[in-house]
Amino acid sequence: MAGDDNPVELQSQPSYRNLQQHEAAEHPRSWSVELLLRRLRNIETNQCDKFANIMEALGKFGPFQRRLVALAFIPNLLAVVFMYADLFVAAEQKAYCNTSWILAVGPNLSVAEQLNLTLPRYSNGSFVTCRMFLPVTWDLDSIIKFGLNYTQSCSQGWIYPESKTRSVINEFDLVCGEEFSPEAVQSMFLTGLLTGALIFGFISDKVGRYPSILLSNVGIIIFGFGTAFVNSFHQYLFFRFGVSQSLVGHSISSMALTVEWLVGEHRAHAIILSQCFYSLGLMFLSGLAYSLPHWRLLFLLGTAPVLFLVSFIWILPESPRWLLVKGKVEEAKHVLRYAADKNKRTIPLSLLDKLQVPGKKVTNASILDFYSNSQLRKVTLAMGCVWFTVGHSYSTLTLKMRNFGVKQQMSEIIPGMMGMPARLCCIFLFEQFGRKWTMAGALFQGSFMNLLIPFIPSELKTTMMLLILIGQLSLAASISMFFAYSAELLPTILRTTGLGLLTLAWASGNMVSLALITWSPPSITNYIGCVSTILSLSLFYILPETKNQPHADILEHFSSHRRTFSSDLSKDDLLTETKLYGEVNEEVAKNTLLNAMMEPDPGLFSPPLKTKGETTSGQDA
Repeated sequence: MAGDDNPVELQSQPSYRNLQQHEAAEHPRSWSVELLLRRLRNIETNQCDKFANIMEALGKFGPFQRRLVALAFIPNLLAVVFMYADLFVAAEQKAYCNTSWILAVGPNLSVAEQLNLTLPRYSNGSFVTCRMFLPVTWDLDSIIKFGLNYTQSCSQGWIYPESKTRSVINEFDLVCGEEFSPEAVQSMFLTGLLTGALIFGFISDKVGRYPSILLSNVGIIIFGFGTAFVNSFHQYLFFRFGVSQSLVGHSISSMALTVEWLVGEHRAHAIILSQCFYSLGLMFLSGLAYSLPHWRLLFLLGTAPVLFLVSFIWILPESPRWLLVKGKVEEAKHVLRYAADKNKRTIPLSLLDKLQVPGKKVTNASILDFYSNSQLRKVTLAMGCVWFTVGHSYSTLTLKMRNFGVKQQMSEIIPGMMGMPARLCCIFLFEQFGRKWTMAGALFQGSFMNLLIPFIPSELKTTMMLLILIGQLSLAASISMFFAYSAELLPTILRTTGLGLLTLAWASGNMVSLALITWSPPSITNYIGCVSTILSLSLFYILPETKNQPHADILEHFSSHRRTFSSDLSKDDLLTETKLYGEVNEEVAKNTLLNAMMEPDPGLFSPPLKTKGETTSGQDA
């Protein structure tokens, strides 16, 4: 009976939606693992949507957020004083031996006459800087008539007749075998960045963004003012080490706080704009340094405005996302209501009442999760390689510029000032092409210029200088973009710890470049730069795009936010699934999955239900 068979055959192939409805009606506890995983991701996304709805009611970029971003701009403007101070307080000085012994027999001699009688000269007529004639007991007329012949090293210190300002060099006599080493000071500063990134990254994730920012401000005040009162060069290095720790602590903590208060395109815009203030700060520092007669005044006047930042204790809010992942729901509601009040908005109580901790035992997250969590480990290693390449390439380009005769000050100041338009262009590129591919393009351009320079003939110095400058601008812009991208990419519970690890990779790249250029042939530096660039560009494909994506707050959400389950189901199927399994809360879904892994339940993995026609047919067979 063919007419009776056709209806049965059609019923034996039900649609996906009808099958779900049949399963839910007849076997409410026999959900598949795939559906439960989808349900968990649906729950997690809904939790993010709740917070997004609250931020929508709060106002995406109202007066409160604008004030918060401004509070991040001001420290960046002042931080330049400490970042680039060595360029101005250790300017090159010509030192001559102190030969005041001759004043005992010729007290009326001018400085020029004194040097002419007591210092030997080079063949070109200039004075030798680190040698002097051996003192004698003759009278002045005999010295003038016969002259002095025997020389020795400086025994009574040095004088600096051509110097108009007091610097670290003539303060501590860093000359003649004890020369000031920019590489040593830069290495000490980078070491402070390494340790500070780890310490403050841990503190910020454990005790909060707000106390970490205040602690770093106190550190800047202590070590900034302390630098103005040091008595030796070793003390100067120690205080530079301390202030660099505080600077990086403030940078990553305030960056995390800004990102966690903003939504959408405002996150990246705020970070990139705040980085632009480094260029303005460099202009301010240049004018201030050249107008001051003493290097100690630079640190005194540069640190004094930081005292204003202590007022953050009254106006700086804690991150509501961080409060939530730490289980402090009531405190999160309080700061959200405070922000809404400043924006002259009202958050509905129905939204605030739905706010809850995003997961269980979230406070147990630690730096070890960067190893144990496969997705987090993969992303961190890829970004770490990229940050190492950026730091290595930028430092290499800067040192190459000095090799062409450009003074250390100009090799840092010129790219720093021109970095503002490059960073502003990043805002447009971020919105047009997304985070990942914009950064890949900037990294490729900067690194390519670094690798191209060795193949340019040495006679074309202007061309090489132009290539170096283009590479520096590209890499300076990529640093700002990487900060914004990394802050969006990392989960809230470990955001500053991750930023600290990535800053460590960037500082390591700088230190490796500095060491290789100083102690090894140039080919080794170029080889490492080439390898790291190829590796970094090849790893970009595993990094997710974060443009217009929600934040991952805890590790449980980190992997699920990197993919979307809407590709598995159509919109109608997803709506049906939500209706059918809406009663399955997060706890039930997790317990069901746990039981399935410990003791498999045939019902949990049961095949699709058979229709009545299929059952009858099987029995007849």
